[in-house]
Amino acid sequence: MHDFPTAARLATHALRDLFDPTPLQRNDHLSARYGAEIWLKREDLSPVRSYKIRGAVNAMRKVRSTNPGQEKFVAASAGNHAQGVAYACRHFGVRGTIFMPVTTPQQKIDKTRVFGGDSIEIVLTGDYFDQTLTAAQKFCSDQGAHFLSPFDDPDVIEGQSSVAVEIMEQLGHAPDFVVLPVGGGGLASGVTGYLGTQAPDTQFRFVEPLGGASLTAALAYGGPVTLPKINSFVDGAAVARLGACTYQMLKSVDPAHVLLAPEDRICVTMLEMLNVEGIVLEPAGALSVDVLPELADQIVGKTVVCVTSGGNFDFERLPEVKERAQRYAGLKKYFILRMPQRPGALKEFLMMLGPDDDIARFEYLKKSARNFGSVLIGIETKNADNFSHLFGNMEKAGFAYRDITADEALAEFLI
Repeated sequence: MHDFPTAARLATHALRDLFDPTPLQRNDHLSARYGAEIWLKREDLSPVRSYKIRGAVNAMRKVRSTNPGQEKFVAASAGNHAQGVAYACRHFGVRGTIFMPVTTPQQKIDKTRVFGGDSIEIVLTGDYFDQTLTAAQKFCSDQGAHFLSPFDDPDVIEGQSSVAVEIMEQLGHAPDFVVLPVGGGGLASGVTGYLGTQAPDTQFRFVEPLGGASLTAALAYGGPVTLPKINSFVDGAAVARLGACTYQMLKSVDPAHVLLAPEDRICVTMLEMLNVEGIVLEPAGALSVDVLPELADQIVGKTVVCVTSGGNFDFERLPEVKERAQRYAGLKKYFILRMPQRPGALKEFLMMLGPDDDIARFEYLKKSARNFGSVLIGIETKNADNFSHLFGNMEKAGFAYRDITADEALAEFLI
């Protein structure tokens, strides 16, 4: 049995039959902003636009080396692992059944079909990944197939460690910091498992979506724990429970080194990377770049590698991303206004708007009140400070309102 670094290098070598190393690119824009050497490990440029192909291929390769007769494989995935497994099934000429949540973006479903071709079957089931996982595991036991975990498998972790092998080879020396996104923990386990021995002075920072902080919960509890609720927006990293294998490799992580990224703030990062750099990142792929402002004081003059873990972004989601980004930046707000039911009231309100304020939504919610009507209003502006001026004018004029921008329940129902 090989030690982990040797196994990682063997896994990396085996991947060369399928694709070249993904680029490690110095980013001038981010480097100048933070006074550091910021490098992006572009896993969004792998054949399946995420690092997941690494673990899937390595696990399938090792299973087939010990059990050549194994021709059936099953996977559960929100999309990126599914594409990796599909690619591997076609490469190895085996059959794959891939279970995906019903909520998976159509772009990921279509790409999975492209990569797998006739070698795979896709089954859509469950609203969340963990429901999908349960269905896949039951099917697997019924069919006598081999289950390929998206993260909780030593062979998958070993495959993801190839990211670290390539970083060391491409950079030519150990980085000072590596910033890693965390979903189920496979990538973080693989990279830290390799660099922990090969680059012992390298520091790690881990990033989870605020609405899916499974590593944070596991470290606090002392073991994997199932989150009662997750926000599925960051679909590539929204996992309700850290893996058992990955926890064993990450249990010594300092909780202070695990950062949480709000979903709306991630949207700001996605748009900036798209507009400024021309880099298309999915929400999970933007996690490592998103937390750089929080690390600014620690990384000055340092060499930092951010793993951009995936670029499977469905552009039909772009309006939602823009909307979330505007809300986070304070450039768009929604509020319910009690509009007096008298002539001239609407004109009076409109005269309160500044030259940079645009009405994006105007909808009467009810007209049954005799003296007032409730109106849902959405306003976009160019400067967040403009809202203080607007709300001040409304209060002076006696217009009662309620800001519902940050009210998740009401915003979800009304907007």
